[in-house]
Amino acid sequence: MDLPVDILHWSLSILPVVVLAFLLIQLRWTAQQAGAFGIFVAAAIALFAFRTPLDTLAVAGAKGVWDAIFILLVIWPALLLYQIMDKSGGYEAMRQGITRLSKNELFIVVALGWVFTSFLQGIDGFGTPIAIVAPLLVAFGLKPVYAVAIPIIAHIWAKFYGTLGAGWLATLQVVDIDQATTMATAYQSAILITIQAFLGGFMVVWMYGRWPAIRHGWPLVLIIAAIQGLGQIAAVAIDPTLAAFLPATAALFALFPLARWKRYALPATSIVDRPAMLTSPVETIEEKSPPMGTAMAFLPYILLSIIAVSTSIIEPLRNALSAFTFGFPFPAVSTGFGLTIPGTETYSALRPFSHPGAGLLVTAFLTWIVFQSRNYFSKWAQIAQKGAKSLLAGLIDTAVPASVPIIAFLILASIMNHSGQNEVLALGISAVAPAYAFAFLSNGIGVVGAFTTSSSTSSNVLFSDLQIMIARLKDLPEATILAAQSAGGTIGNAIAPANVVMGASTAGINGKEGEIMRKTLPWTIVAFLLTGVATVILVMITA
Repeated sequence: MDLPVDILHWSLSILPVVVLAFLLIQLRWTAQQAGAFGIFVAAAIALFAFRTPLDTLAVAGAKGVWDAIFILLVIWPALLLYQIMDKSGGYEAMRQGITRLSKNELFIVVALGWVFTSFLQGIDGFGTPIAIVAPLLVAFGLKPVYAVAIPIIAHIWAKFYGTLGAGWLATLQVVDIDQATTMATAYQSAILITIQAFLGGFMVVWMYGRWPAIRHGWPLVLIIAAIQGLGQIAAVAIDPTLAAFLPATAALFALFPLARWKRYALPATSIVDRPAMLTSPVETIEEKSPPMGTAMAFLPYILLSIIAVSTSIIEPLRNALSAFTFGFPFPAVSTGFGLTIPGTETYSALRPFSHPGAGLLVTAFLTWIVFQSRNYFSKWAQIAQKGAKSLLAGLIDTAVPASVPIIAFLILASIMNHSGQNEVLALGISAVAPAYAFAFLSNGIGVVGAFTTSSSTSSNVLFSDLQIMIARLKDLPEATILAAQSAGGTIGNAIAPANVVMGASTAGINGKEGEIMRKTLPWTIVAFLLTGVATVILVMITA
């Protein structure tokens, strides 16, 4: 392999990323438009600058479509559940019930947007937490853009060890490190990710009410972030696969005593400016009486949590559901620069019965049966004076616009990977950066990987082995650089296009993806910088 690591090819490699971000954030193109144009840019660069044959581009495109299926299997059931809840009055019942937990709006936003989202990430992935929580926040009264941006940022800390350690396990599969380096990587990853827990919590509070909210909410943030971040470091010693689930669950239970604290049980009258909210404070909202109670409205999410925990923790059940797999064979392909992607008999095998989408679909189906048997749909249509648009029509109207850009983004990512653009990006940074400078920038490679693939796990699969190689060449501690890659991969999810599209679709704001990214990008930059500084400190300590 003789990839051209020079300024021209490095600039061309990063061009699809820059173009995609510029179109979404600056020009405010829709995700469908930006994704389609991004494919054209990446393919043209691959074909003319990276000597990528058409058959390689075809294989890359097909793999991208298949990769998108994993995300679409979450989006469609999640949107079906959204339609069921919306058309039955479930979200209104839930909103009214939530306000009775506490009269403090900020506390509720933190509880739903941060703590509950993180709990879901601990047991499920593939964007499920965003798809579930965004419509709940809209129902509570948040502006849809904030209802998406808040859970995207807030659950980032749980990405790497979430889904019962999926990112961690995937990373171990692609690197060759000894046991001591493995444990050092686990601890240092948790240390770097703790930054995201604290920074994410403060960002949620800032989005809600700026500095008055910070002054009111800082004790709450410190308590929850300490449970999550420091708890994750401690849980690594027990089992890395539970390192997000255990502290996320502990933070969820901590909400109940915190809700009794007078500071967070009563309205925060000092917070006047609430830019994240659509309405006046919750106690003054004119309410319509939904046909169900709060317990019934929460039933689908309780059921979903039970299904997710059961299928993840009960080993015989997990093994039975995972027994059936499905995938397609792909041939080996190469480029004119000697980059070869090996062939495979079954590429990225899908386990449909253990996939998070299966639990969502079962939840949606059982919810529909219960709600239909109790006549909730017709009752709410009369109360809310809504049209009689069918569930299927509503699902298609929201799911199709969300599916197209996700397929486009994953094709773009696959083209960049198969043509060598991703490797040139990483190698170019390594070539010009001295050791400590590379340590600072190393988490940025993870950020770029997550942005292009919309997956922290995929970012680690793509770049972890490369990061190890560069660490050895620059005489840097392998564990620290690999931890920085893992932390960067999670940070990049805050601006990952597929995650943004998923949230926008479930919040009912397809086409507003650029506005969401304008909310999450500043946090991403700050998290990258702080993680870079922390990485350098770890290098100095452990070298």
